[in-house]
Amino acid sequence: MHKQILAATVISVAMSAAHAAGRNHINIVGSSTVYPFTTVVAEHFGNKTGLPTPKVESTGTGGGMKLFCAGVGLNTPDFTDASRRIKKSEYDNCQKHGVKKISEIQVGYDGIVVANAKKGPEFKLTRKDLFLALAKQVPAGDGSKKLIDNPYKYWNEVNPSLPHEKIEVLGPPPTSGTRDAFDELALQGGCKQYDWIAAIKKQDKHRFKAICQSIREDGAYIEAGENDNLIVQKLVANPSALGIFGFSYLDQNTDKIKGAVVDGSNPTFENIADKKYPLSRPLFIYAKVAHVGKVPGMKEFVYEYTSEDAFGDDGYLVDRGLIPMPEEMREKVRKQARAFKNFKF
Repeated sequence: MHKQILAATVISVAMSAAHAAGRNHINIVGSSTVYPFTTVVAEHFGNKTGLPTPKVESTGTGGGMKLFCAGVGLNTPDFTDASRRIKKSEYDNCQKHGVKKISEIQVGYDGIVVANAKKGPEFKLTRKDLFLALAKQVPAGDGSKKLIDNPYKYWNEVNPSLPHEKIEVLGPPPTSGTRDAFDELALQGGCKQYDWIAAIKKQDKHRFKAICQSIREDGAYIEAGENDNLIVQKLVANPSALGIFGFSYLDQNTDKIKGAVVDGSNPTFENIADKKYPLSRPLFIYAKVAHVGKVPGMKEFVYEYTSEDAFGDDGYLVDRGLIPMPEEMREKVRKQARAFKNFKF
């Protein structure tokens, strides 16, 4: 009798532990830029499959990678959104913690927008202007090949054709993929227009990156967190300030804000798709292959995300501001994604 009770207790405890350890919904973390797209896909997935709608959190690309790569197990995320490709250091961290198989899925393109309130001044910027306005150190104004702490307080000091407005830019923190991409595409893009700085890259890549991608810390650049909607609200409240975020937030708020011209190109859907707009980048989701089959619906979720209904030319994600990939590329991505092809550096 005692043995039967003990056996029943063991079974009961085991079942309770299995239930506690189990999870019937998908967990997704990562990029604030990709967040609105993934959220919409999650809703469609839930409606179509009848499975629980995935839980999606906006943690920033860097924060999402840390959570995603922390290990394998149902207490860790199944997917992470990323507004840039995974870094080698992040990939190595995944490997170190047993996340051996990762599937990379490109979902489309995005543009990084520099925007301000509709009632604010017009800005026609170059990447060189952005570098001079926001870099920690800039070339001295006397033409010598030396760097000085950024002295510029107003936009027209950077470029006389720009408005006499205080340099005040609200942007993402270092954990953000948007920040990484902005540093590389905008700041470094402007920085390397100085031939003598560009030449440093051949001798010392780390020094070159430090010069070109270090943002000033004297209050001109304000880290506004991972909530891009909050940046939009702050721009409306302060029309002379500029903000940095993904194109979709401009697309969804054209009644409140307007995008600055960068290197002669407006941040429009067409210009980003045609690569005419210089601050464009690919967007990704990454899947933890070890969780496939253990967390219900992961395959179906990837099928939904890579369907023409979602990321196709006339898909519902395009209505939200996603720039679709060419058809041939979508087909290639779809095939690899649905096979959960292992990504390797």
